[in-house]
Amino acid sequence: MFMYLKKKGFWISLLAFPAFAAAGLLTWFDTPKRVGGPLLLSDTDSVSCSPCSLYARLVLAGDLMQHLSQVQAARKTGGEYDYTESFRFVTSVFQKADLAILNLETTLTPSLHYTGYPRFRSPSALADALSEMQIDVAVLANNHICDNGRTGIDYTTRCLDSLGIAFTGAFADSLQYNRFHPLRIDVNGIRMAIFNYTYSTNGLPVPKGIIVNLTDTSAIARDLSRVDRREIDCITVFFHWGDEYVRRPTPTQRMLAEYCYRRGVEIVVGSHPHVIQPIDLHADSDGIIRSVTLYSLGNLVSNQRDRYRNGGLIVTLDLEKTVGRPLRIRPSYTPVWVSLPDYRILTPSVVDTIALSDRERKEYLQFEQDTREWVAIEGLTEKCYDILPEADTNRNRDE
Repeated sequence: MFMYLKKKGFWISLLAFPAFAAAGLLTWFDTPKRVGGPLLLSDTDSVSCSPCSLYARLVLAGDLMQHLSQVQAARKTGGEYDYTESFRFVTSVFQKADLAILNLETTLTPSLHYTGYPRFRSPSALADALSEMQIDVAVLANNHICDNGRTGIDYTTRCLDSLGIAFTGAFADSLQYNRFHPLRIDVNGIRMAIFNYTYSTNGLPVPKGIIVNLTDTSAIARDLSRVDRREIDCITVFFHWGDEYVRRPTPTQRMLAEYCYRRGVEIVVGSHPHVIQPIDLHADSDGIIRSVTLYSLGNLVSNQRDRYRNGGLIVTLDLEKTVGRPLRIRPSYTPVWVSLPDYRILTPSVVDTIALSDRERKEYLQFEQDTREWVAIEGLTEKCYDILPEADTNRNRDE
């Protein structure tokens, strides 16, 4: 028995999860979700592939933070919260993705008591904004996931679930853990397994019954060894790791990335430093990129204003699967920078079309220069999205 989730077309087999079917069937059917997109695979699912090449566009964003000033900026006159202005200029980037993923570095709360650093508690309207942007997956294993204890994790996962946004890394109970660890998704016939781990929960205890994936090489090795590569084409591991505000990866980051690649992982993505770190592209003897390490994508949006911390990268990985060959990856990037007071996330194609103060334009130009010089070292191509809100969202895979 399969169930159609009206998000971007997720399907999930209830045969593999009878307890979930009994407990959660009405919730899934009753919640409005969007149409189109990837498939959530159960352990019993098998997707057949034709001999031709298959393609999928994976779009990855950095840390989505919610300092209290961001929450206040989203508050409207009537007391409701609306994040439309913050995400207006990047929405079409995510809508162009076949699979869009970001690090949700806050917890949602059912109360009206919203807080910023050091204990993040944000309104559920933020999840609505993710849904409107067509974010497919939120990774939750980060050092702030326990900021609001059991309530935060339970409410955050239920909000995401109700909107058809998949998640992994933190789970309110064993049923969620069994459904979403690993997160198995079919994207245009390319079958993916997604894992997520964090180095810490800032010393806050993980509540009894709650599961948060902590970084442990034995656990990671065990998880990866259970992936059947006959059924999975691409393994992606998200780590919350490294040193904050340090622009180069630590030896531990490099060790963990190598640890994963030795076990067959194609894509490693990092968060937590809040600055852009180098990107490693691993090519075969023919120069074709087969695996990628994104040590840190910096901040998608936050209230951090210092140099290097006031923006980040959105990275696009165009994946190609051909029967009998390893996965081919074509990476590119888009710089993103945050403008106040509305916390608008801006890209190069937008900056020249809107008004900025002289100080903000100077700060943006510094960020743009820093980013392009830093990323150019890796030989990565900049993706020149036309992402004004009215832009045509059609795209050519060979662009």
